[in-house]
Amino acid sequence: MNESLQTQRKEQILDAALHVLIQNGYEQARMDDVVQSSNLSKGAIYWYYKSKKEMYLDLVNFWVLRYSVILNHIVEEDAPPPRQLKDLFQYFIDQYESDPQPFVALTEFWSMAQKDTEFKNKLQKVYTHFLELIENIIDRGVNSGEFKKLDVRMTALSIMVNIESINWFTLFDAHGVSVKEYMETITDFILAGILKKN
Repeated sequence: MNESLQTQRKEQILDAALHVLIQNGYEQARMDDVVQSSNLSKGAIYWYYKSKKEMYLDLVNFWVLRYSVILNHIVEEDAPPPRQLKDLFQYFIDQYESDPQPFVALTEFWSMAQKDTEFKNKLQKVYTHFLELIENIIDRGVNSGEFKKLDVRMTALSIMVNIESINWFTLFDAHGVSVKEYMETITDFILAGILKKN
């Protein structure tokens, strides 16, 4: 089987795995459900993944790779740091509005991280990388004089936690507040707090 077909098959399996995770939750998700949802044979699924856990750990990788391309681009572009932060928040608004399913899945992975060391370690690496991307933006803003002199790690952590709060909208009634309104307001609050006043 050529590499592009293998990649396509894995994506087909992982898309089905995501669908099953959202419908049933991790504990109730079965490989048979993924077989049915993917329209592939059981043998095809087990060719790629020997267990449910292995498959769902790879699903984390799959989404991290998909998001990382854009996130790295935002950080590496020549835009001023305040613009980069706005672009970062806007990216997550756009992602949520176009497909909230990965955000629903993330709450399930958070739950798994409390119970399983491999999931915890996997997500820890994801968030460490995300935190470092945000720190890079903040550090550049402080060094360029666009941001106040502040604790870079604390500021980046605060921004990351605010971005992650988007997952709240997948679980609870937002009482008429949209993700877009919430995230744009949070962006304005954060920028007002860290921008250096002339």
